[in-house]
Amino acid sequence: MEREISYRTGVGLVLFAAVLWSLMGLAIRMLGDAGTWQVLFYRSLGMAPVLFLTVTIRSGGHPIARIRTAGLPGVIGGTGLVFAFAGAIYAIQATTVANAVFLFAAAPLFTAIMAWLVLKEPVRRATWGAIALAGIGMFVMVREGLAIGAGWGNLAAIASAAGFSAFTIALRWGRVANMLPSVLIGGVLSVIVAGAVIAARGESFALPPRSIAIAMLMGAALLALGLSIYTVGSRVVGAAELGLLAMVEVMLAPVWVWLILAESASTGTFVGGAILLAAIAFNAATGMRHRPPAITT
Repeated sequence: MEREISYRTGVGLVLFAAVLWSLMGLAIRMLGDAGTWQVLFYRSLGMAPVLFLTVTIRSGGHPIARIRTAGLPGVIGGTGLVFAFAGAIYAIQATTVANAVFLFAAAPLFTAIMAWLVLKEPVRRATWGAIALAGIGMFVMVREGLAIGAGWGNLAAIASAAGFSAFTIALRWGRVANMLPSVLIGGVLSVIVAGAVIAARGESFALPPRSIAIAMLMGAALLALGLSIYTVGSRVVGAAELGLLAMVEVMLAPVWVWLILAESASTGTFVGGAILLAAIAFNAATGMRHRPPAITT
């Protein structure tokens, strides 16, 4: 089905996706003692069918053909998502939600560095400045995390951001225009890898029914639905503006856990996070030049 998406509608869809994603930390907190691989397994089980349905609809009933267009870059990117997803879950379990999401936000800057190294894409001077400033913010947060015993959580968050950047680079390298088939591949691979790790460790797949329901709902509604509507909205919103709009997720995520679970964060987390977000906002604002025309989807 072809229809024109307006710029205003695109912005609204991107913001709605950011709000959905901001609930991810709260959902993981509500899973209690569930292990990282168990959460990844059931969350991916919830995510994959929704993404497959979305790809089926948008491909006119030919999902396999659409998935094949992702090719090797899609598989490489999907593999990167396995590490990104697992790292994100572990980070939220091992440190505060505020700390984790602030570090996740560094993904666009990691992408710029990887694109420069791997694809030989030029990096703007302003972006190099933003990367340097972000490095200061990350240092403040990671240093404090090491002091309070949350070092592994911080490192997992950085690894997760790097994983998402690797996914982006793989799609850019392969000139894959539609990311959803590649995310679907990542979801299926996540089920396989998480299941294999759980079995290899001799752990149990069993979780309380409530936890399984939360994990699957998180995958289906928060992640898959969010990605689907973000993909539609991002086609008419510039990359720089997307970086700014996505900050809604970073700002709201600590608010939900504070309001509902009374979870706060340290001064160092907010100082380092503020420096990091300032760097990302600066990079996005300086990259804003032209608004792309509306396209059909």
